[in-house]
Amino acid sequence: MATLQGTPVLILKEGTQRTVGRDAQRMNIMAARVIAEAVKSTLGPKGMDKMLVDSLGDVVITNDGVTILKEMDVEHPAAKMIIEVAKTQDNEVGDGTTTAVVLAGELLKKAEELLDQEIHPTIIARGYRMASNKAIEILESIAMDIDVEDVDTLKKIAATAITGKHSEYALEHLSNLVVEAVKRVAEKVDDHYRVDEDNIKLEKRQGGSVADTKLVNGIVIDKEVVHPGMPKRVKNAKIAVLKAALEVKETETDAEIRITDPDQLMKFIEQEEKMLKEMVDKLAEAGANVVFCQKGIDDLAQYYLAKAGILAVRRVKQSDIEKIAKACGAKIITDLREITSVDLGEADLVEERKVGDEKMVFIEGCKNPKAVTILIRGGSEHVVDEVERSLQDAIKVVKAALESGKVVAGGGAPEIEVALKLREWAPTLGGREQLAAEAFASALEVIPRALAENSGLDPIDILVELRKAHEEGKTTYGVDVFSGEVTCMKEKGVLEPLKVKTQAISSATEVAIMILRIDDVIAAKGLEKEKGPEGESGEEESEE
Repeated sequence: MATLQGTPVLILKEGTQRTVGRDAQRMNIMAARVIAEAVKSTLGPKGMDKMLVDSLGDVVITNDGVTILKEMDVEHPAAKMIIEVAKTQDNEVGDGTTTAVVLAGELLKKAEELLDQEIHPTIIARGYRMASNKAIEILESIAMDIDVEDVDTLKKIAATAITGKHSEYALEHLSNLVVEAVKRVAEKVDDHYRVDEDNIKLEKRQGGSVADTKLVNGIVIDKEVVHPGMPKRVKNAKIAVLKAALEVKETETDAEIRITDPDQLMKFIEQEEKMLKEMVDKLAEAGANVVFCQKGIDDLAQYYLAKAGILAVRRVKQSDIEKIAKACGAKIITDLREITSVDLGEADLVEERKVGDEKMVFIEGCKNPKAVTILIRGGSEHVVDEVERSLQDAIKVVKAALESGKVVAGGGAPEIEVALKLREWAPTLGGREQLAAEAFASALEVIPRALAENSGLDPIDILVELRKAHEEGKTTYGVDVFSGEVTCMKEKGVLEPLKVKTQAISSATEVAIMILRIDDVIAAKGLEKEKGPEGESGEEESEE
């Protein structure tokens, strides 16, 4: 509200809240830092878990940064921006979500100290941006090339992503599965690998232990055979993958059929039966003995399929249909009239098995599968869910390592090295941007500090030791949280794809700058408050 010659002038709607200048900046920074603090204790192999209970009482137990933030019901707009960073990191590289969020929170904390020294937000933003570009340059200079054919190195990368999650005690087994699965679906294009992680299907089933998790060279689908008279096991399977329904379709146009005597009705039913039989005959002629159908299969068609000795599964998801076709080399058929033996896929075995308390159909022994399945087992629903999350992270990091061929050591080693080099570089900037670049370098040290804190180590002692090691040129030295010492992470086999670190730094910097540049928050009045009793009566009227 403003006043003009003593008369109040209403500009914003009544009830609108407005926060301006330093107050707006402080509020936004505080909200972002609260989010960062919430996930900070989950960082690293010794990080703790969070139990999240939603409004329906469903429980999620995890230490996966992005899962925690997605499940949290956050109101503040600045806090939502920080959550977006975690989502971006997860979509791009899968791992490092907690790192990105903690780093963004620390960058804002350091920026607040600079704001208190009367340094303008635009100068801090410019200094941060320059420091971020330099940090990525330094990371690329210390990155190590890996041989993408070297399975042991890929296993170490997968193990680094899985360590600290619930599935850790089956670490070796799960790392092997992930690397094998990624290598199966990887395609070589002009000396580079391309991996579509969607071709690795993760199917969960409660029961057994995490060590019972296995890789299937084919696809496992959560369906059962449609008719009890069908075979439950087919060897040397010839697989037809259908997008069409095995049913008599309704006519395209609105039509009315008038039947005046019983003979006509009989003819009508016979014709329907004949059409369904022809469909099944077409499949049998092509040589199919297994059918996966995305749509429905009529009861009569089921009978004819069972009579012909064909195993059939109906209402298979679109994504599963595509994976089945990729795994067994089949062509997806949309019109049954055109089916030939060339369109069929092949597998050594298609079988319905009971896993836990439900039946599933396994397609195994595909010749050169371009889609595979990891069947996840575990003692409880929460364990199975957490193993799935850790496998998703591991698959994405192995993909990132395969595609780029570059890795850095873990355990806080790259952050300390970048901080050291940035401090040497900052004085060359001159001006106040130098202070922002130095603050950026200090913010990076939050990662090794958090790793040490979460492991019960003294963060100051660890930081001093790390700085000393890196001053001596030991670029791969980081925190070994298991022995509590500063040691060479490369020798320990703790490796992360370069992309995880560069993405975390660039996205954390971008969101920190965006929040810093906000000096005015105008929040509209809540919709719920506006409704009041009138809204309720309005609802009653509409029901009448």
